[in-house]
Amino acid sequence: MPELYRLPPLSFGSDLVATLFEIERLRADIGTGSTPRDTYAELHLLFDTVMSVVSARIEGNHTTVYEALDRVGGAPTDAADEKLNEITNIISAARYLDSLDPAEPLTHGFVRDLHARTVSGLTTEGDPTPGAYRERDVAISGSAHHPPSSPLVHAEMTALLEFANAERPLHEQMMQIALAHHRFVWIHPFRNGNGRVSRLFTYAMMRRTIFSTRGFSALNPTAVFGNDRGAYITALEAADALTDEGTIEWASFFVRGIRDDIARLVWLQERTNVIDALVGPSVDRLLRDGQVTAAEHRALRRVLDLGTVKAGDLTDIIPGSASSRSRIIRDLLDRRLLQHSSEGPRFYRLSMSQGPLAPRIIRQLDALGYLPRMLSED
Repeated sequence: MPELYRLPPLSFGSDLVATLFEIERLRADIGTGSTPRDTYAELHLLFDTVMSVVSARIEGNHTTVYEALDRVGGAPTDAADEKLNEITNIISAARYLDSLDPAEPLTHGFVRDLHARTVSGLTTEGDPTPGAYRERDVAISGSAHHPPSSPLVHAEMTALLEFANAERPLHEQMMQIALAHHRFVWIHPFRNGNGRVSRLFTYAMMRRTIFSTRGFSALNPTAVFGNDRGAYITALEAADALTDEGTIEWASFFVRGIRDDIARLVWLQERTNVIDALVGPSVDRLLRDGQVTAAEHRALRRVLDLGTVKAGDLTDIIPGSASSRSRIIRDLLDRRLLQHSSEGPRFYRLSMSQGPLAPRIIRQLDALGYLPRMLSED
């Protein structure tokens, strides 16, 4: 059998190498933008939801991104609504990853815990042994690939984790992540949920490699997985024979998507892009849709301009007594148009990852061509 974790030799003039150079150029811009950190953090949470819907969509879940947004941070999901619960699990797992120290190594316990979180409480899309590697041989529907026999799974995962945790020079890290993603799916360590967990595992690898020294949240890849499900599956299958040619075909597909996602991230780092092209038009849509009054709209625009405000920053927009301003702010908080800032309970920022603004930002992302094609008709 070919050596599973040998990086294939690349021709210096290949399209893949050119794309890797593009990623290195873009990576130098990560963390250099002017978007307020709180604003970027909210957009990051919004993209967690988008990516979770994409990951479930690949597995045949047709819940729309708007249906998912409606439940994030809202009323508890009905236990019988498996499709929404599947997405909620992926969102929760992604946000759990964001709470971890990216420098910590990826371990068997980490992977099994990620699986348990992903399939928890599910039936059709669940697993009879959440958090445990499979103890039987399996076949992958519609694929010619036969995953390793169950007694080999633990050893195969050990080799994968050693490869994923290995320190690599910057110019090899994208190839390392691409190869690890494919090999995870190739091993198929669980009876069900392998695709969802592999995509979360890829996100975890990105947090600890190309984003580890940038001081900015890693992006949860959407262009790799969400633009064309068929192309994603075909590219993965090309690598199943473990040839250099097949691995390069998969890696080329993977790094093109990562390049597009990092370019999107760099664009979102610029405050003028966020205000003028994305969130500003979404706030204006709230007014056109009759969701806010003219005074509330002016207040939300002020919050957008400043990033974080205190009640006193809205004195000229909401005249009157301090108590009347407090009542209006409480109402905006209750309607999930504002939320408390990390600076303290008397500081406020826009609520962009949930509430009425979130679906309008999604629509604006679609209008800008930033929504994965898989979701563009939602």
